[in-house]
Amino acid sequence: MAISFSQALKATAVALTLPVIISTSMAQADNYPARPIETVVGFGTGGSADRMTRIMASHLSKELGVPMRVTNRPGAGTQIAANYILNAPDEGYHLFSSTFAPYLTNTILAGNATYTVEDFSYLNFQWFDLDLIAVNSDSGFNSLPEVIETIKNEPGKVRAAVVQGSAGHLMARILLEEYGIPQSNLNLVTYNSGGEARTAVAGGQVDLILISAQGSESIREFLTPLAIVSEERVDQWDVPTVNEAIAPLGYQVPVLQGSMRGFAVSAEFKRRHPERFRKLSEAMQSALAQKTLQDELKSHEIGGLWIGPDKSNQLMLENFETFRKYAHILN
Repeated sequence: MAISFSQALKATAVALTLPVIISTSMAQADNYPARPIETVVGFGTGGSADRMTRIMASHLSKELGVPMRVTNRPGAGTQIAANYILNAPDEGYHLFSSTFAPYLTNTILAGNATYTVEDFSYLNFQWFDLDLIAVNSDSGFNSLPEVIETIKNEPGKVRAAVVQGSAGHLMARILLEEYGIPQSNLNLVTYNSGGEARTAVAGGQVDLILISAQGSESIREFLTPLAIVSEERVDQWDVPTVNEAIAPLGYQVPVLQGSMRGFAVSAEFKRRHPERFRKLSEAMQSALAQKTLQDELKSHEIGGLWIGPDKSNQLMLENFETFRKYAHILN
C-alpha cells in the first residue's frame, strides 16, 4: 500500500522525536532523585515505626543527596497511608514506612482494604520483633503444655491477654486450633495496645500473654516466660521455641513473625522504574552498612538488618498466607 506524503512526514517526525524522548527519559533516570522524597509513616509520631523512619531518613538523605521529608498519616490500621502511597505518582518520590506485618495484612483480611499485598514492593524489613508467650509469675503455671492442657480440660479457667489483630492474637488461636481445643475454652481478652495487655498480666488480671518480646522487658519481674515464637532460641529470653515447648504434646504450629517493620514503594513504581528502585534499595543497604547508623539504631533499641527486597517480599507473602489460612479464627 502506498504511503502518502503526509503519512511519511508524520513518520519522519516521530522517528526524529524518539531519540529526544529516550534521551530525556535516560537523563531523568540518571538524575534521580532530583527533588525531596516524602516518607509516609502509617502511624502517629513517637511510635516504633516513626522513630525508625526519622533515624533512617537522615542517613538515607546523605546517601541519595536529597532531603527526606517524613510525614505521618495514621488511621484505619495503616490504610490511610497505604492508599496515599498507591494514589501518589509512581515516580519514586514517595516511600511507605510501616509495621507491615501484621497491620497491612489485617487491613486486607479484616479492614476491607481495596489493595493487595502485591500492590506494594518491599524494599527492606529491618526490624523484627518476636512474640513472647508468658504467664504471670503467680499463676502457678510452669510450662506451655501445662497451660494448653488446662485450657483443654478446664474450659474458661485460663485468662489470656493479646493485642487485637496481632500475631500474638493469631498464635493464641492457632495453638488451640491445631490441638483440637474449642476457641471458647480460652478466656481471651483483647486490648488495643501492648501497654494495656502487659498491665493486665503484670497485675494478675490475666494468667497468660502472647505479645512482643522486646516490649516486655519492663514487666519481666512479673513474668514466667514459657516460649518464644521463633525458629531459633534467643539470648534475651532463656526459653524454648514455641515448637520445642509443645513437642511433648505431639504437634507443631506455624511460626509467625511478630512484627516486620521497614520500607516499601508501590509495585507499579518498581515495574515502571526498575533502575530507580535499584538506586533506592542500594542507598538503603549502604546506609545500613554504616557503623554510625547502626550505633544510633542500637542506642534506641531499633533493628537495623538488611535482608533486601527479595527476602522482604517473600516474608510478606508468607505472613499474609498464614494469616489468610487462619483468618476464620481471628476475631
